[in-house]
Amino acid sequence: MNQTQYDTDIVKSFITWSIIWGVVAVLVGVIVSFQMVDPRLNFGPYLTFGRLRPIHTNAGIYGWGVGVIFATFFYIVQRLCKTPIWSPALARFQLWFFNITIIASAVTLLLGYTTSKEYHEMEWPIDLMIVILWVAFAVNIFMTIMKRKEEHMYISLWYMMASLVGVAILFLVNSAAMPVSLFKSYSAYAGTNDANVHWWFAHNAVAMALTAPPLAMFYYFLPKSTGVPIYSHRLSIIAFWSLIFMYLWTGAHHLLWTPVPDWIQTLAMAFSVMLIAPSWGSVFNGYLSMNGQWHQMRENYLVKFLIVGITFYGMQTLQGPMQAIRTFSAFIHYTDWVPAHIHMGTMGWVSMISIASIYFLVPRLYDKKLYSIPLANLNFWLILVGQLIWSFSLWIAGVLQAGMWNAMNADGSLTYTFMETMVEMYPYWWIRAGGGLIYFAGILVFIYNLIKTVQEGDSVPTAAAQTA
Repeated sequence: MNQTQYDTDIVKSFITWSIIWGVVAVLVGVIVSFQMVDPRLNFGPYLTFGRLRPIHTNAGIYGWGVGVIFATFFYIVQRLCKTPIWSPALARFQLWFFNITIIASAVTLLLGYTTSKEYHEMEWPIDLMIVILWVAFAVNIFMTIMKRKEEHMYISLWYMMASLVGVAILFLVNSAAMPVSLFKSYSAYAGTNDANVHWWFAHNAVAMALTAPPLAMFYYFLPKSTGVPIYSHRLSIIAFWSLIFMYLWTGAHHLLWTPVPDWIQTLAMAFSVMLIAPSWGSVFNGYLSMNGQWHQMRENYLVKFLIVGITFYGMQTLQGPMQAIRTFSAFIHYTDWVPAHIHMGTMGWVSMISIASIYFLVPRLYDKKLYSIPLANLNFWLILVGQLIWSFSLWIAGVLQAGMWNAMNADGSLTYTFMETMVEMYPYWWIRAGGGLIYFAGILVFIYNLIKTVQEGDSVPTAAAQTA
């Protein structure tokens, strides 16, 4: 029988670099968490919180998150389409251009060149590099799908294509700007229009870069890890189209109580609440796929990551719509509750699924058995505990913050000054920093386990590695 030869080297390379940038993201995150409690750790002008914080954010989303997308998409598309990558040369160009773009982003941000737009801080020359990078990636994936030998379009391919198209549209629209120098530009939009366009981009960047791709991974790697099919392909398709339609209208829920027209705010609020249904469609699909297989939560380290990851996704998509309701937003907006919310998604949902995907891939790519399952389980518990400590400390801090900010005396004056509120935050910020250290320890265990797998893992025949 003729067996299709898949390109695995490019997958290995993207896994390696995504992990490198992931370590940078978590390490910088730990550093800035300690800068919050000890200002003496701010070393100006380049290593201050204001310079390092966007490094942390962008390394996490675009270095670690998008790096894992590149690795897993190249692996998944070949197998679901039963055809090799359309252009290995283009994929290798993408690998090196990816790293050049990440380095250029980090250097310019450290130097203080920024648009000041959340998730889109890089200035226009970096934007051009990102466009080239994404076009190269999208062309390769779409051409591979077009030349597929498998007629059936599995749900993961739908999420992959939505991500490729969605990110392109969002990024191009939001990056429209007028350059005035090499590293300075002004947005093509003004006032509330600029804010509305930006948060349309920012929230849907979460949809197309941090939701659709992990769902593509989840739908592929859960059946592969458990050995049983996904519960309902029909439910996955219904959830997909509902999610893609509803997500695009929700960005303005970041702009409640602002000069943005009320009807736009209300529309975003309504669609945010409706978004619970398609999100939980995927959650229930994952849970129902485990019917008769829940014992694997004890026995299969991959299933732990995948099911707990999809659970965090479900929690995220309950908390998010709750925050999109005007009265609740008025209470918690601008408090520490908000970073706790987004980090539950990045540290819990996205990273859990990404780590599971890499744990699945590395032994198969190198024809090795995983070096240590106990270390994988230790990795799971460290990042779970670290993430929960991180999030719960800031949820509590956020509610305390909001309560103190809103407290009033009988004469209508504020009960607490802003500095009194800040002082009350310090214990929670120390706890947050401790949670970050635990999470970072989990990442180090993860990396050690992978290195030992490649170097010392027991060799297995290629066929066995692919089906193990």
